[in-house]
Amino acid sequence: MNLQFLAFGPLGGPEIALIFLIMLLLFGAKKLPQLARGIGKSMGEFKKAREEFEDEIKKGADDLDVKEAKDKEPRDS
Repeated sequence: MNLQFLAFGPLGGPEIALIFLIMLLLFGAKKLPQLARGIGKSMGEFKKAREEFEDEIKKGADDLDVKEAKDKEPRDS
């Protein structure tokens, strides 16, 4: 658990407004929508990559289960 985060507590309305104001001053009103759009796209790409990775892991586990089941079947000689 992140102890530093616990020391400050959860972010409330005033803290979020202050962060937004600082971002507005740093990046300007024209760049903020572009910045938010870029962050949203990268979050979507990250989510897609995570889902693909999880699917590959599940597929590998299923393939392993099928292989183990084949190995346990009695063979006719």
